[in-house]
Amino acid sequence: MTCPYQQTCGGCPYRNLDFSDYKKLKTEQFERVLKQINQDWIKTGEAVFIADGTRRRAELAFKHNRGNLVLGFNESKSHEIINIESCPLLTAKINKVIPQLRAFLNEFCNIKVSEKLKNKKFRTYNIGSGDVWLTEAVNGVDMLLEINEPLSLEHRMALCDFANGLDDIARISVQAGKSKPETVIEKSRPYLSIGGYQVFIPSGTFLQASNAGEQALISLVLKYIGDSQGNIADLFCGVGTFSYPLAANPKNKITAVDSSDELLAGFQKSVNHNTIPNIKISRKNLFKYPLDTNELKGFDIVVFDPPRAGAAAQTAQLAAMPDEDKPQKVIAVSCNPHTFVNDANTLISGGYRIIEVTLVDQFVYSSHSELVALFEKL
Repeated sequence: MTCPYQQTCGGCPYRNLDFSDYKKLKTEQFERVLKQINQDWIKTGEAVFIADGTRRRAELAFKHNRGNLVLGFNESKSHEIINIESCPLLTAKINKVIPQLRAFLNEFCNIKVSEKLKNKKFRTYNIGSGDVWLTEAVNGVDMLLEINEPLSLEHRMALCDFANGLDDIARISVQAGKSKPETVIEKSRPYLSIGGYQVFIPSGTFLQASNAGEQALISLVLKYIGDSQGNIADLFCGVGTFSYPLAANPKNKITAVDSSDELLAGFQKSVNHNTIPNIKISRKNLFKYPLDTNELKGFDIVVFDPPRAGAAAQTAQLAAMPDEDKPQKVIAVSCNPHTFVNDANTLISGGYRIIEVTLVDQFVYSSHSELVALFEKL
């Protein structure tokens, strides 16, 4: 699908390519990265390419100056904002909200507020710029407004009127400065459907970019687990993307680990809501304090899905385990094939071998790729 902004927007550098040429390019890039792994032969699964129009989460920047509002994405290698009407990457529901959001922000930014300061002085301000996160949940769009000025009563009333006037908006939250997101209005609590469970999401939380991409990753993790079952560690678990489908097997006991208090609190509420007895949630910064060789002992399978920085500290602990204690399977999910190479080489040096690795092209027309890999101990 063509896009009128592709020459200036930094989001889709490969959109000018025919899709067959694009798939060939991404596959070749992926294979070149795999050659850096210290294994003589690596089997690759059939690559998964996610379609246009499926991105369920977007960050838009806005700026209001002299009565004119600009709303869109940043220009390539620039802080300039490209004014967009819609984006072919995004879902239809998010694209439907964008023009309505534009009209609202134009009025919202015109609201002038007088604030009392010390020494009986006052200042007048308006909200002139910020960012808007739009996330499509099952029951509507979750909106997070990030601004640098405090939210006045008039601003709150405007946000409530905007939400109540749109059926597609489920919740609006605001993050002013470095404060935590505050819910201004929640018509219904946004949730996703993961593994057949209703999963409530905190405002602004990290999610897989698309539902289709999420399902592809889950399918590959389940494929690589196969008939194996038992004690499973889900490391860098996020909202529980893999924990929920893994918990569908009552013979599995899942230990889900991540570092965010707010994220894990939401995860725990969803686990309680769905009365899932075989998921245990634990908070730990796995970059600084990975599960050590003693804590890893007893797990039959380890699944890890780190941020782009990779899981160097955690894979080092897995590699250092005595052979008799090592999990039989390790499944790596990575959004950065380059840091995956480092993690893979660490696991291989510790007695594991890659059985298969599969490309998941979730960020269509971009230079980014995801993958899922199965390791088994020798």
